[in-house]
Amino acid sequence: MQELQGIAVSPGVAIGEAMVVDNEGFRIPRRFLARDAVESELERLDKAIAAATKEIEHNRDAVSEELGKKYGAIFEAHLLMLEDAQLRGEFEEMIRQRHYSPEYAVSRSLRRYAKVFEKLESQYLAQRANDIFDIEKRLLRNLLGRRREGLSHLTSPVLVLAHNLTPSETANLSREFCLGFVTEIGGLGSHTAIVAEALEIPAVVGTGPFLTEVSGGDLVIIDGDKGLVILHPDEEAIARYRHEVEEHRSLAARLETLRDLPAETADGVRVQLLGNIEFPYEVDHCLNRGADGIGLYRTEFLYLGAESEPDEEVHYQAYSRVIKTMGQRPVTIRTFDMGADKVAHLPDPQDERNPFLGLRSIRLALRNLPMFRTQLRAILRASVLGNAQVMFPLVSTLLELRQAKMVLADVMEDLDERGIEFNRDIPVGMMVEVPAAVMMLDHFADEVDFLSIGTNDLIQYTLAVDRSNKDVVGLYNASDPAVLKLIAMALETGQRKSIAVDLCGQMSGNPIYSMLLLGMGLRHFSVSPAAIPEIKKTCRSVTLEQCRTVAGRALVMENARDVRSYLKEELRRHVPELAL
Repeated sequence: MQELQGIAVSPGVAIGEAMVVDNEGFRIPRRFLARDAVESELERLDKAIAAATKEIEHNRDAVSEELGKKYGAIFEAHLLMLEDAQLRGEFEEMIRQRHYSPEYAVSRSLRRYAKVFEKLESQYLAQRANDIFDIEKRLLRNLLGRRREGLSHLTSPVLVLAHNLTPSETANLSREFCLGFVTEIGGLGSHTAIVAEALEIPAVVGTGPFLTEVSGGDLVIIDGDKGLVILHPDEEAIARYRHEVEEHRSLAARLETLRDLPAETADGVRVQLLGNIEFPYEVDHCLNRGADGIGLYRTEFLYLGAESEPDEEVHYQAYSRVIKTMGQRPVTIRTFDMGADKVAHLPDPQDERNPFLGLRSIRLALRNLPMFRTQLRAILRASVLGNAQVMFPLVSTLLELRQAKMVLADVMEDLDERGIEFNRDIPVGMMVEVPAAVMMLDHFADEVDFLSIGTNDLIQYTLAVDRSNKDVVGLYNASDPAVLKLIAMALETGQRKSIAVDLCGQMSGNPIYSMLLLGMGLRHFSVSPAAIPEIKKTCRSVTLEQCRTVAGRALVMENARDVRSYLKEELRRHVPELAL
């Protein structure tokens, strides 16, 4: 058994068969063979070895002719390994005696050899592990042929293990068969992590290298609450986590009874509990959990992975479904919040060394007005179907906000001239995600109808921490006193200016922070659908006076560790069933 500590980005526990995804996109099934299939599977292995041998010989001859025999000798080593009787015997023993599939036997055996080489002190010999992985991939290509299984077309339940998953790859994961995922790199608040929450599957990122330690089909446990991944778990660990899965189910069943009750404190203070959604289908999750509306409808999914720009009708259909489903409940649609590097049809930025500080979000929209206008037209057309609001992301200056509002006014004028219906009084808001916006919030509040604090970016920009960089992700902390002071300033400004302020970052969906935020004056929480029951339970278990006491103490603490420890203890005291 081997335990890996990573970063918990989506809660829950998953136990299942591993699907190891490398740059070839292989899925290696741990398929047990029937007795009468052994001979035919051995024959299939022989054919794969023969085909791989032929490929290597061709490569050897081509390289030798082009570069000389010294370079062709690299492939000679591959041929010697493929012809090795001991290795062939290992494959055969696994297939005959253990009834493993040839794919699993090849992967299991060759990865064991690769691990031996990787641990050698000689760097030259350690690099030979890459040769073994190359042979593994070549054999698997020949064994699997066209039977590779894409992430969006899984046919059986698996845990996806990868070096990294892009946001678009994550968005295309099979909702039916992907039970959870783990990546070697990544951090809190990344778009990949946000999509995992939207899919409501356990996810852990930033574990460091581990893919060579596991083969497809091995049993793996993902603990998305503690950021733990267990490879080759023993019986005790399996039993413990199966019990934990049952505990989660039991808690979810108890919390479901709150669905139709209002989110209000024990002393009767009403709280608006809104949902964050990534995809249109999530609106059903929000309604099923008793959400008061949609506080953040992210629209990046329309662009991620798309080869061409989505047209106005694609936008309109995505927005209209959500707005109509929510009826008169508010639906806040955020205009696209991504960097130029994430949009396939736009040219790559020339000098984007740090995309988080570059051309992204509202800056990108104002540089690409036709794309921006297309989205705004669709939002305005859909606004007559219910209670829609529009929100601009990553606003840092008054000029940006005014320019965005001018584009919106221009689109309204265009629709008016064409006789197309829209809500002329659609509420307009902005995200508060950078310290500059907090500092100037008095002025911003005069020009918008509502504000939404985005803590994922606010933490990143306040603490100068790239939230997707595992080397510094330990510094990315919602409990940091500097972050708390900025949130308190924003809430105080909202109260003074009589303007609604909600908080839609991952922080708002963590019950640890609920009492603190209530005590600081937050009355609009926007959280992932899965978090709604827990936040509602917390709100209904505490009084406003208790929350103000918690906020008063937390806001004078000097470091994040003390703040978090104190908040966890208060949650344990007031809502013990949620204190994990």
